[in-house]
Amino acid sequence: MELPADAVIVARLRARDEAMFAALLDAWSPGMLRVARAYVGDEHAAQDVVQEAWLGVLRGIDDFESRASLRTWTYRILVNRAMSRGSRDARVIPASALTLTAEDYAPTVDPARFRGSDDPYPGHWRSHPERWPTPESELLARETRRYLAAALEQLPARQRIVVTLRDVEGYSSEQVCEILAVSAANQRVLLHRGRAALRAALEEHFTQEVPA
Repeated sequence: MELPADAVIVARLRARDEAMFAALLDAWSPGMLRVARAYVGDEHAAQDVVQEAWLGVLRGIDDFESRASLRTWTYRILVNRAMSRGSRDARVIPASALTLTAEDYAPTVDPARFRGSDDPYPGHWRSHPERWPTPESELLARETRRYLAAALEQLPARQRIVVTLRDVEGYSSEQVCEILAVSAANQRVLLHRGRAALRAALEEHFTQEVPA
């Protein structure tokens, strides 16, 4: 079901239109659950966070000022609820954790894989990475998605949430910065490092599958 414009949704929610609320639940809850899961320790906690976020939406809809899109505003409520719940969980992501450290500026690929400055072709690969198998079959595609999801779970928390919002939920960099209250530079570096880690995990996975 294609949702109407924000102004229509907001008006109907303020009128306590149950059908409109049910449509929003169906459309946005799966993505909200994935984002909540990046913050808290288990699926049940993530479901609780999503329920709390929807309650926050209903309680706050009369004061919604349309400074951001309704979906962005809803996700900001979700992230706030997730961080509050995460304070009782080892996976909590305090706002300070999204500040970059020296580690975030370290190379994302082992420098030893590139030719040195004294080589005729400095900066080039010493040897090209192994060719990955093409996920031609649905079976291989499903296996790859499962492996990628597991690799995403293993990312540092701050990278995991940025990658989830950008690459899983499809938010723009500007929207992620608004949801997480981080700078564009921080968002860009965290996204790059998260994507690089996932590429490295896939490279390891696929090269193990390539026959010698």
